[in-house]
Amino acid sequence: MHDEFLCHVTAYGVCDGRRIGVPLGTYRAPTLALALWWLRDRALWIAERLDPRPDAEHLPAGALMPVPDGVPDVPAVLRAWCGDAARQEAVAEELAAGRMVRVATGDDTTEYELLAESVDALRMQRAARTLGVPVA
Repeated sequence: MHDEFLCHVTAYGVCDGRRIGVPLGTYRAPTLALALWWLRDRALWIAERLDPRPDAEHLPAGALMPVPDGVPDVPAVLRAWCGDAARQEAVAEELAAGRMVRVATGDDTTEYELLAESVDALRMQRAARTLGVPVA
């Protein structure tokens, strides 16, 4: 069982013809449950900022417009991922097995990536490389 997890959230876009990543947060989770909680929390945080409630007091009237048909709905994808128990269980199983998990979604301008991996697996990979052992 892997006990500690490194979690990252990054937004990627193109600037001056180059793909640029902007870190939105990192968390070293001491347990699998906290890693999953943090990933869901960050996904909902992104969704709320991209698609706030229309009646939010910090937004002037008429500031929000519906997204046209055919445009990817990043907030809906992130909210659906958070609410899907089967997908959450699959992520938990992958992380518990020591495999990296990447959840990504995007629209025409930006890709949002949630990434988590076992600190123990990272240490084992580093040790294997140091010893010259092939890493799978």
